Order: sequence, then structure tokens, then C-alpha cells
Amino acid sequence: MKYIKKDQLPRLLSSMGAVYAPVEKGGEVVFDRWEEGDTLRLDVTSADKSPKDILFPQWEDLMQFRREGKTIEITEEARSSEDYVIFGARACDIQALRVLDRVFLCDPVDTYYQARRERGVIVGLACAEPEKSCFCTVFGIDPANPQCDVALWEDGDGYGWKPMTEKGEKLTSSWPGQDKDVDLAAIQAGIRKRISEMPFASLNLDAIKGMSQEDMFSSSKWARLSTSCLGCGACTFSCPTCQCYDIRDYDTGHGIRRYRCWDSCMYSDFTLMAGGQPRTTQLQRYRQRFMHKLCYFPENNDGMFSCVGCGRCVRKCPMHLNIAKVIKSLGEVGK
Repeated sequence: MKYIKKDQLPRLLSSMGAVYAPVEKGGEVVFDRWEEGDTLRLDVTSADKSPKDILFPQWEDLMQFRREGKTIEITEEARSSEDYVIFGARACDIQALRVLDRVFLCDPVDTYYQARRERGVIVGLACAEPEKSCFCTVFGIDPANPQCDVALWEDGDGYGWKPMTEKGEKLTSSWPGQDKDVDLAAIQAGIRKRISEMPFASLNLDAIKGMSQEDMFSSSKWARLSTSCLGCGACTFSCPTCQCYDIRDYDTGHGIRRYRCWDSCMYSDFTLMAGGQPRTTQLQRYRQRFMHKLCYFPENNDGMFSCVGCGRCVRKCPMHLNIAKVIKSLGEVGK
């Protein structure tokens, strides 16, 4: 297996062109464009900010309108043409991109997202030390075997490197590295054992899978679960799979700029229409979020859940109203 030492990483990243990796910024670890001198934090299993907005930015311009007399000129924003590498993505975040693919690459294809997706190479990193908030295995994700273009496993003072796709082979060929015997089976077994001992590892989806949409929707448990919800949106903005957005027009003084920005189903003005708000209570909005993750999305996507067990909502919700609690509560019979 190819092998790279940790002290060689800055030189490697510098040779890759545009690289997005978990770096320390403003007291948090976020996936952002790596620059020489940045503090690379591959030791953090779940970055505060996922790689989502590399492909689906928090805000982006779509087009501009300019009027000259009775003539209106419409100019579309150019699609991304930059090749890049996402370095150090974990198995949960890689699966999250597949969830986004189901949304943005279905007909009609979102060409802004498509352009970025096609130009990226994903270098994944197995989770040597899963966090207490992790529960990706509940959704069938293997943190010991990231499914990406190149997979890395921490081993001593470096990483085992294995190309998994044609893109990965091409990236590997541009960097010769060195060869080393890596006991991959032992490393993977250790990772799987450690995550099996995490607090949420015993979460069970059987009750969720066996529940009808009507029964889940009408469950009396939503009232108790949503009582303390602040509607702050911390869960949606930290989630690597949430894809809701709004489209707005901004008067620049020289024309109109149309852009889209992330939105949240937890906000009281989400999907606000001339006729009013279709979900008038926080209970309804709270239920919508988790019904989408656990019911609506899998029913329309071959059983794929719109949650990857990354644990960010567990850490970010100020009222501890996370999806793990919802799964556990809905699975409790007669309580």
C-alpha cells in the first residue's frame, strides 16, 4: 500500500492545486480552502462545518438582470470550472454528498451543483477515533472503509493510501509516495470496535422502518419532543444533508442580482406564501424536519435515509433536540 508520512502532508497538499480540508479557523474546525500555513486538523473526526458548501454554497449568485430602456439583459453566472480535491472527508460526509446527489442531480439537473461535483476528487479518511456523538453505522455507513476516490487510514506517523476509483488512480499517479505494509484489517477492526462502544451505537431503526407514514406523522410524541425547540436552525445549518434554499433578488443599484441561499424548515417564515405559512406551529416544523429525514426522503430514494449519523446536530442543538432522540423516542412502544 502507498504510504504518506504526516510531516509530508503540507508538501502533498501544495502539489494538488485547490484543496479543501478540515482546518482550524476562528476557534472551530471547518472544511475550507487550505492555504500553506493553515493548521490542518485531521485529528478531528467531525468538523464543525462539513464539506457540503464546497458543492452547495451557503449563498451563490445565479444570474443578473439589467434593463436598458425597454430591453432587459439576462446574464447567467458561469458554472464552476475549477478542479479541486476534498481532503480528509469522513465516511458520513461522503455519504452525505450522495444524499445531495439524489436531490441536485435528478431531473432537472442543477447544473451549478453538477459542475462542482464532476470536477472534485474526494480523499476520504477512516475514523481512527470516533466521537461520542457519532452513529453513522446505524445508517449502514462503515467509518473504517470510506467509499471515495482515495481512502486513507491512519497508521503510526502516517497514513496508508489506497486509490478506489479512476479519479483516485490519476491523483495517485501524480504523487509516487512510498510503499509500506499496512495491516489494514487490524486497523479497520479497531475502528469498528471503538464505534460499537459509542453511546448512540445501539440506536435501532427497525421501528422507524416498520412505521407507516401516517402513524409516524400522527404520533403523539411529537408534542413532547418539540416543546423546547427554539427554531434557531442550528441543526439544519450544521447538517451535511440539508438542502433547503431560498431564491432572492437584490437591487445592486445597477440591476438585479438573483441569488440563492440556505434556508431552514425550522424557521417560521420558511415557504411563506401570499396565502400564509403552511406550518404555523413549531411542532409542525419540527415534525417536518425529522419526517423528511426518516420517512419522506427514504420513501422516494430507494430506502436511503437523509441522515448520516455525523452527530453534528447532537453537538449543536442548544436544547438537545437531536435526531438520535427522535429515533429513540419513536422506537419506544407505548411510551
